[in-house]
Amino acid sequence: MPVSAELTQPGLTAEIVQFLTDADISDVPEGVLDRAKRSLLDGLGLAVAGSRSEGAVIVRKTLAGYGCTLAEASVLGTAVRLPARFGAFANGVQIHADDFDDTQLAVAPDRVYGLLTHPTAPVLPVALALAERSGASGARLLMSYLLGVEIATKAAESIEPRHYDSGFHATATLGAIGAAASAVRALGLTGDTAARTLGIAASQAGGVREHFGTMTKPFHAGRAAESGVLAADLASQGFTAATDALEAPRGFFSAAGGGYARDAIHGVLGNPWTFGSPGVSIKPHPSGSLTHPGMSAFMDLVREKDVRPGDVERITVGTNRHMPNALIHHRPTTELEAKFSMEFCMAILLIERKAGLAEFTDEVVNRPDVQAMIERVDFGVDPDAEAAGYNTMTTHITVRLKTGQELRTSAAFGRGSPQNPMPDEELIDKFTGCLDWGGLDARTSLEIAERVLTLEQQPDIEGIIKRLVTS
Repeated sequence: MPVSAELTQPGLTAEIVQFLTDADISDVPEGVLDRAKRSLLDGLGLAVAGSRSEGAVIVRKTLAGYGCTLAEASVLGTAVRLPARFGAFANGVQIHADDFDDTQLAVAPDRVYGLLTHPTAPVLPVALALAERSGASGARLLMSYLLGVEIATKAAESIEPRHYDSGFHATATLGAIGAAASAVRALGLTGDTAARTLGIAASQAGGVREHFGTMTKPFHAGRAAESGVLAADLASQGFTAATDALEAPRGFFSAAGGGYARDAIHGVLGNPWTFGSPGVSIKPHPSGSLTHPGMSAFMDLVREKDVRPGDVERITVGTNRHMPNALIHHRPTTELEAKFSMEFCMAILLIERKAGLAEFTDEVVNRPDVQAMIERVDFGVDPDAEAAGYNTMTTHITVRLKTGQELRTSAAFGRGSPQNPMPDEELIDKFTGCLDWGGLDARTSLEIAERVLTLEQQPDIEGIIKRLVTS
């Protein structure tokens, strides 16, 4: 049914609903589908790895206490099955638990890089849970995921920067909108029902950045995913809500951001798709995305010049002013704090020449040699990086050696970004490592990857899910 025949409030919400209703997989460019499947594969592995995080264990223990008997959705990396809303919640927490998940790229120079979102963590759990509940095909799962990411990322690109500057965490807020969009598509909702789903999700969208470096940051992604499922289930039963809650004067964009840039979302849904341009970054390290350009450049420098910890007097890292506003832990003592510490990321790369899941543990963070090296790293604002604009993560690094020599390097984008992409073999290695970290048989990783990378050809997702859970 055309939106205009059912919706009484035409506008942005109506445009989104029409897009969610009309989009067909045959119209999506092959390159966009390929990139979506890569991020989807990455998200599945991260859900398994994240199942071992302390926060995820607490979440599952809490959910077990609710006594739910409806087993609709799998919690990856475990034998737990839950109602769809709680399965989405648990998997969302797990995907974001290690801060190893993909990151949206900004376009406009005034768009603070951190303003944008981790798109897969709040959206994929919704698509998975509802696909399991309905026995959906791989193509249907892929489209509900792709469309949820598209709405989340375009909404994040459009909301005014005040949203992030004031302390909102976009993965929590815009993630809830994307999660609802994914649920709309997965359940085949249209018109007024779909609009009310988005409106209910908008009233659940919340989460503040002060929680970075704690278990509540991944809680944001899980709660956003749960909000999407709950909103769709309520709207499907006739629960009422405004049908213009995104764009209305007292709606989400106004309340949470003071407005939005119309040109960043009106008329550009799927044109181009975010996965096509500007793209989505896949992380090589389990730390905040703002650390990654510096980590990539620094690792190259350390290897090229064979720099050893004993050679270094000081390391100075300079970025634009918004990056220290997110990388807030200058002297971390926990793994979660270390993920938002430029100082730790530089120190661990110099000492270990790697920074994977095994390096981001409380034990490693508190090692005397690591703490001593952290003290030799200075992190602050660099005027040239500031001038480069906030839609890049320009990072300048100076290494002063004990000989008095200075080594310099810089980067605006890290490994895994569209400007410096991660090849399929490296992505599959990451996926394999995540399965191994999560305690699953990593020998099945190639088979799973093959299925996911041909997801639109899979008649169902059971064969994928059963290899990502325990018995």
